[in-house]
Amino acid sequence: MEDYNKIIESLGVRFVKSNNIRILQPVSVDRIYDVENTVLMVNKGEIRFGENDELVKEGEILFVPGGKQVKITYGSGGVFTISHDDFINNKEKYLKSYNYRDPAGVDSFSYISFDSKVFDSVNFFASLDIPPFVIRDNKKVVQIIHSILLENSSEEAGKQRVIKLNTEYLVVEIIRHIIRNRLFVEQLATNSTYFKDPRLIGIFAYIKDNLGGDLSNKKLASVANVSEDYVGQYFKMLTGINPQDYIEYQRMEQAVNLLRATKKSIRDIGKEVGYKDTAYFCRRFKMMFGIPAGKMRRRESLLNV
Repeated sequence: MEDYNKIIESLGVRFVKSNNIRILQPVSVDRIYDVENTVLMVNKGEIRFGENDELVKEGEILFVPGGKQVKITYGSGGVFTISHDDFINNKEKYLKSYNYRDPAGVDSFSYISFDSKVFDSVNFFASLDIPPFVIRDNKKVVQIIHSILLENSSEEAGKQRVIKLNTEYLVVEIIRHIIRNRLFVEQLATNSTYFKDPRLIGIFAYIKDNLGGDLSNKKLASVANVSEDYVGQYFKMLTGINPQDYIEYQRMEQAVNLLRATKKSIRDIGKEVGYKDTAYFCRRFKMMFGIPAGKMRRRESLLNV
């Protein structure tokens, strides 16, 4: 338990966005992807997710870790499947936001998106490499989500501070839910081991600070003070992924942040995160997210409707 406490203490949590969504027309969207973690709470009706269309009922919560592609079906009856790209272009046909203080009156859900990074470098839930899952019969998590949504719809003094504190509380309760229900035990054990390794933490920090620079295995080896031949094996042994795959994910995550928060050109963003060839950057971006970089910029957030 002490290892889990140390990880929780090391987490940097950032609230990104929340919204309340009416389902205007049932639709199934293939390969939805976002860099932030997202909780979706069903207020009325249902949501299904994954290849087996697992059901999320009223009052239940779907948790989608950042970086996970997932098929999500909003509503029921007469559902047809569209691509992520088509959904981004036409989402106003299917979903519409509403004020949290007003009843939706139809099938609806609420969502909250947030970052949760260990040592401000590694997306904790993405590092577990766990699938989306449902949180059932957890009144505390439901209560925290309601508190965040209510606060976000207010204009009270200290609003952002209260949202930040409640988002941190939400992350802790999600981790507690995982531990209590003995979910993903092996992944948690692995994380508690490698987040204690100072050489690996040094690599994470170096990658974060040098996304546009030289991140070859040779450079990472010098940071960790291990041999170039060993660094790839060492990194994968502790994390389960190759260092270059991890680096690409970090570069793409930063590219998304820049697309949403700045007016920099796609060419300049690609260079800033380490891609000299703009065409290659665009191909890799679409391969990872399922949509072109320009559309990621326009949407601001997956469910910003």
